[in-house]
Amino acid sequence: MDTNRLIADRSNAIDASGIRKIFALAADLRDPINLSIGQPDFEVPPAIRDAARDAIDSNQNGYSPSQGAPALLERTIEHLRWDLGWDAAPAGRTSGGDDARIFVSSGTSGALTLAFLALLNPGDECVIPDPYFVSYPHLATLAGARAVCCDTYPDFRMTAERVEPLLNERTRFVLLNSPGNPSGVVTDSEACDELRELCRSRGVLLISDEIYDEFTFAEALSEPAIGDPASMRCPSPARRPGAHGDTLVIRGFGKTYGVTGWRLGYAAGPAPVVEAMAKLQQYTFVCAPTPLQAGVLAAFDTDMRETVARYRLRRDMVIDGLAGVADVTTPGGAFYAFVPVPERTTGTRVVERLIEREVLTIPGAAFSLRDTHLRISYAAPEDKVRRGVEVLRDVLVSS
Repeated sequence: MDTNRLIADRSNAIDASGIRKIFALAADLRDPINLSIGQPDFEVPPAIRDAARDAIDSNQNGYSPSQGAPALLERTIEHLRWDLGWDAAPAGRTSGGDDARIFVSSGTSGALTLAFLALLNPGDECVIPDPYFVSYPHLATLAGARAVCCDTYPDFRMTAERVEPLLNERTRFVLLNSPGNPSGVVTDSEACDELRELCRSRGVLLISDEIYDEFTFAEALSEPAIGDPASMRCPSPARRPGAHGDTLVIRGFGKTYGVTGWRLGYAAGPAPVVEAMAKLQQYTFVCAPTPLQAGVLAAFDTDMRETVARYRLRRDMVIDGLAGVADVTTPGGAFYAFVPVPERTTGTRVVERLIEREVLTIPGAAFSLRDTHLRISYAAPEDKVRRGVEVLRDVLVSS
């Protein structure tokens, strides 16, 4: 049987991830310096591990409610009230009036998938930043829609001025990612507010992908939490009066606490949007992993500032190590640097040369319509980051 003819158009329209292609090229390397994947290299905090283990041992292994385990929902709602000033109710709750709705998702990627499917009809458009997280344009394709790229080069800031010309009657939402992947750039408070106001005035939803909100370096923390003016937070368009009615916030636990494989996140925002997403979850992901939902309850009492500070030192190691060779926009969070390559070459060619020297990075073309950069992930031991940057410096000079 020719099963190729059975493959749906949506599958053929999506290319394999550029990240996976690099893994295939490097498959025969024994012990490469891996600066390619956004996988935190620190151990999961003991309190979180213990809570998950206790949940498994106490037989919390069945389904949770589709919108999330009640205990995790309650604690997350408390956190949003403290951080954003939102009053929220779980999806499916008949009470709550105009309050935000919230549900627990199978990772931020799961929440993004549901958002695209809930909001986009065939022929619709959404606006995403360029460079972008690898899945953004393909999620639009899955929905039969089109992702319109907002060029954010050279500073990687998604501003209202850059977005406004891209909006039209087909635009359903604008997607902001801050701190950004692959750049690590943090959108400042003024730009967040201007982008939200633009979207609100045009009747377009703003989606704020804040997977790295807790992984922001001290110099980029510029807004107080609503419930604690002394506690500085990453800028967010959701921290303004009324934002719960026009902004969808997507967050997660994987990056900050090293539990990327647990697939846990949450989405909160306008009731009609979140209710539609939660309805789709019933027939797709069903629910997030139940015992692991119990595990991340402990995350709200876990202080990761020391770990984030160590990653800031790695960030500085990358910036300093490439000084005079590459003008890298300084990341304000996450654990990536988006490194420009010489104009006479491409990011893909530089990455291939790095593989020859057993250093793994990702070409910028995996995240962008351009191939002018490469992405370093410094979620790796300091000695490997240092050696990898030395090799990269040498390759950039000789390219």
